[in-house]
Amino acid sequence: MNAQALDIQHTVDVQPAPPRNVVTATDMLSQALASGAGVEVIEKLMALRDRQEATMARRAFDEALAAAKAEIPVIAKNRKVDFTSQKGRTHYAHEDLGEIARTVDPILGKYGLSYRFRVKTEQGQVHVTCIVAHRDGHFEETTLSAGHDQSGNKNSIQAVGSTITYLQRYTLKAALGLAASDDDDGRSHGKTVDDDRTLTVEQRDEILRLISDAGMEVDIWCDFYKVEAVQDLAASKFEAARKKLNATIASRKSGGQANG
Repeated sequence: MNAQALDIQHTVDVQPAPPRNVVTATDMLSQALASGAGVEVIEKLMALRDRQEATMARRAFDEALAAAKAEIPVIAKNRKVDFTSQKGRTHYAHEDLGEIARTVDPILGKYGLSYRFRVKTEQGQVHVTCIVAHRDGHFEETTLSAGHDQSGNKNSIQAVGSTITYLQRYTLKAALGLAASDDDDGRSHGKTVDDDRTLTVEQRDEILRLISDAGMEVDIWCDFYKVEAVQDLAASKFEAARKKLNATIASRKSGGQANG
């Protein structure tokens, strides 16, 4: 099953944090209130204070996330999936949500970071949003969606639950910029580190954008390349995949059609 990236939102405020030992917007607001300033002045100072606090919270979030990511190790893929359906054999390894949580939770907590999920289902699609927040108030959201997981002999509730778990893993990984790796045992049979290298976050985002521009479905593209998700594509195939998508986009603009 493959997740379709609906939205990856990042709120950016480029205003600098106020230097130390200067009058802040909060100080000015307090002085204005004490001196009986008019409503218009008070409202402007309140807005300035809010922007200043938001900037400081964003800066604290960025610093905390950068520090946490520097300590989070590559997460081993501790689960294997292997089954055969009408579409053929499905075989891959992945890290489950429990393994991700076990690895990242202590480190995120150390830097005042936490995460939670928001789930919505509609028209046969499951939408999961991972919200990563800092104790100072700033947060960012990453949203992915996919259809119900009908693989195996799942009933309707199990199909939805499987999709939710799947999307929780991928939204959390995307939000934190996490990497996953197979167990080291797999490299003892003539494989190198480069053989296992997958797309970077930037490469994944570019492929997702090109898939959207080409008017394709993410799961169809993933089926074509025999990967579970876009970010699982081997880095060695990135250039070829990008060229193929650009050709599809160009053909679409000219009124023609092209595949994958």
